[in-house]
Amino acid sequence: MKISNVFSRRNRILLRELVITDFKLRYQGSVLGYAWSLLKPLFLFAIMYVVFGLLVKLGSVEHYAVYLLFGIVLWNFFSEATNQGMASIVSRGDLLRKINFPKYIIVLSTTISALINLTLNLIIVAVLMAVNGVDLHITALMIPVYILELYVLALGLAFLLSALNVKYRDTGHILEIVMQAAFYATPIIYPLSIVVAKSTIAAKILLMNPIGQAIQDARYSLITHETITAAKLFGNQIYTLIPYAIVIIVFVVGILYFRHNSKYFAENI
Repeated sequence: MKISNVFSRRNRILLRELVITDFKLRYQGSVLGYAWSLLKPLFLFAIMYVVFGLLVKLGSVEHYAVYLLFGIVLWNFFSEATNQGMASIVSRGDLLRKINFPKYIIVLSTTISALINLTLNLIIVAVLMAVNGVDLHITALMIPVYILELYVLALGLAFLLSALNVKYRDTGHILEIVMQAAFYATPIIYPLSIVVAKSTIAAKILLMNPIGQAIQDARYSLITHETITAAKLFGNQIYTLIPYAIVIIVFVVGILYFRHNSKYFAENI
């Protein structure tokens, strides 16, 4: 991917049109339309909060409702960007066969569409924060950094998996299983303090996962400083760099694999 190609006016226009089209088609024909982008995380939050916050009583953290919703919103963003990105090349097969343009734009457009959804969902988080009386701290300025971390990880996975999905259509089924397991392996529903009480080693392993680390750091920055982060848990600060190293490795590998295979997409779809 040459820099001149990435920033060309033609590619920028194509990217913009693909993002708009993807966002419009996603809710086309539904009665509530774009409202679903807000309702889906809210419904999931309501179910999780009733079951785990009220019945199972996992809500031992301060402002647990906001804590839970924010975690769900960030997870949904990562999941949507990864899943939609994985399916993007195959779903745009007709376009690839008709027009010659950089293939990465298709993957990029789906992840940007997920970013738009995240922006809308963060408005709901902000409203719930106001209702729950969550105080804003200067650390809230770090939120874009953690969102960027999740985005880069999702984009790297989207590049890698979209290329794999052209060759192996089982990729989507495998990803569905992996994402379901990853959801419960990430401290979204339950506070990490529960894991720490059982096994500090297990908690450290969970925070070596960039998704868990980014969500916990984002919660610490925005909601409550009681949140256990990698910086708090690891005695050696070098270990806190592991999640960031994983993100960089996944992103580079994803780009290289996608670039190597993109020339064969049109004939293999």
